[in-house]
Amino acid sequence: MRLDEARAVIARLRPRIDEFVAARADLAELKADLAAGRPSRHGGLPEAKGLEARLYADLEYFAAAGAQVKGFAPLLLDLPGERDGEPVLWCWLEGDENIDWYHRLDAGFAGRRRI
Repeated sequence: MRLDEARAVIARLRPRIDEFVAARADLAELKADLAAGRPSRHGGLPEAKGLEARLYADLEYFAAAGAQVKGFAPLLLDLPGERDGEPVLWCWLEGDENIDWYHRLDAGFAGRRRI
């Protein structure tokens, strides 16, 4: 896909991404509270299982939209594309406003370059 198409995918996913990040934080706090044996404002074990299921559903949603999920925390999404006739992955990392990076298919995150 072209860069503008990849950016449009991220823009469409943004509300779900924001919800994913919030739910992931809730789950982290809930698990810490459960491990410490203290009450949590996020609930108990049933709520933890529900949050886990929701996060997995979100990851499946991102994949169905064409993004390769490469990381969970922080969220890292790659979208297949082409740059100067070469296959690349457009690389979006949680916290990025837009897709501003890419890397070769065989170079991974360490090979990220600015567009």
